Amino acid sequence: MNTRNPNDFRYRVRRSDDNSARFDRVPLTVRTLSSNTLFQGEHEIGIEHHGALYRLKITRQGKLILNK
Repeated sequence: MNTRNPNDFRYRVRRSDDNSARFDRVPLTVRTLSSNTLFQGEHEIGIEHHGALYRLKITRQGKLILNK
């Protein structure tokens, strides 16, 4: 399947001369961790960032929610 989603980090918007947007596949090197590695069996973890505490939670539907 070759869908192009502008919110997908694997795509970059490129403007052409006629000001139309194109989405080009860009090979990105992103450090990737599995949620199992992060959560280690828990459903919530804390992330300290610049002195603020953020909470990353797994919902009942299996989605991730980040709250400050």
